[in-house]
Parts: sequence; C-alpha cells; structure tokens
Amino acid sequence: MRVVAGSLRGRSIKAPEGDATRPTTDRTREAVFNALVSMDVVDDAVVLDLFAGSGALGIEALSRGARRCTFIERDRRALDVIRGNVSQLGLHDRSTVVAGDVGVAVVAQRGATLALIDPPYDFDRWTELLDLVAVALAPDAVVVIESGRELSLPNGWRTLRSKRYGRTWVVFLERDDSEQMSPSSGTVTH
Repeated sequence: MRVVAGSLRGRSIKAPEGDATRPTTDRTREAVFNALVSMDVVDDAVVLDLFAGSGALGIEALSRGARRCTFIERDRRALDVIRGNVSQLGLHDRSTVVAGDVGVAVVAQRGATLALIDPPYDFDRWTELLDLVAVALAPDAVVVIESGRELSLPNGWRTLRSKRYGRTWVVFLERDDSEQMSPSSGTVTH
C-alpha cells in the first residue's frame, strides 16, 4: 500500500496483518481525496481518522496538505502499525495517535474540519456515532464514511456525494443546520 498523492506520494504504508482491519484500496483512496481536494477541504484541514486501521486515510490527508490528524483506533496491532507509519513518514509533529474506542476518544477532540470514518462493514450504530462526531466538528466540517452497504443517515446530516467503488460505499456528509441535533454522551465501540 502506498500514499497516492501529495508530498509523500509513492511512500509505503504498512497495514496490520490479519483480517481485523480492511484497508481502503489505493483506487478508492485516490477517488475520495480527489473529490475532497475539489471541494477544497483538505488543505490546512484538522482531521479525525476514526477506526484508523493502518492510518492510510489520515496519512493521505496529511500528504495532501492537512494541518494535523488525530488517528483513533482500539486494536493494539493496528495502533502499532499506525505509530510505525507515522514515524517512518516523519509525521510526528502533525499527528496524534489515540488508543481507545471511537466514542470515548472523539468526545475529547474539538475543531475538526474533516472526519474520515471507516468502521468494520458490519457496523450499524451510525446515529450514535454521528451524534458523537458532531461534538468534535467545526461548523462547516465534512465527514466521509466508508461502508459495505448504502447507508440510511440520521436526521441532522445532509449527503453531499455518494458513490460506490466495488464493494465499498463512500458517502460525503455535512451537518444540516436546519435540523436540531443533540449530541449524546454514550460510547460507541467496535
């Protein structure tokens, strides 16, 4: 796996061994980030990479000009890989790696302008997760979700784009200020 574009283009990224994580393919990552760049949301972004796995999504954002990225992951092997990738690519000064469940860790974050969410394909707690993520987002933030199926989103969110890449659905969202949202205080685990 390699960084697709930007200052780190062509550099290798390791992925955790086994099937506990499902890294985003280079083709899908390239399409997602080309769309995000065209939306002008990557340059100088404050990024959350949730269910980070290898960290490839957040690393791609940093390579393309994001200011900083917080990687959130609970799997110990994946955390070791993320830390190794961040170290190998010299991204320590722009990266924070947080060990823990997404729901607990994301509540401590504030001001994110881009959230990248790639949970296991069987994840189904979208309302709770998006309520928690909303707490960490800046007003005009964009959220990108990868899923194994087309999603039915909760109130308070507007779909900007939705596209299927092979077996992966990618949805770009933003908060819909015309809807009332009340962030919950629960925990989302994976």
